Amino acid sequence: MPKVKTHRASAKRFNLTKSGKVKRAKAYKSHILNKKSTKRKRGLRQIGYVSPADAAVVKKLIPYK
Repeated sequence: MPKVKTHRASAKRFNLTKSGKVKRAKAYKSHILNKKSTKRKRGLRQIGYVSPADAAVVKKLIPYK
């Protein structure tokens, strides 16, 4: 069985937890931050999880993580 290539863009954006869930970063945290409230920005620091429907696709893209 040949090795599978990792999708490098996905490998930089997603990580797997020990239970198999796919972790991701929240969006809207990169610029135009002065109009966003402190509470909102603090919430964006927390990790998010990919929905189960999309997680199967992401796991195929990052087979060795």
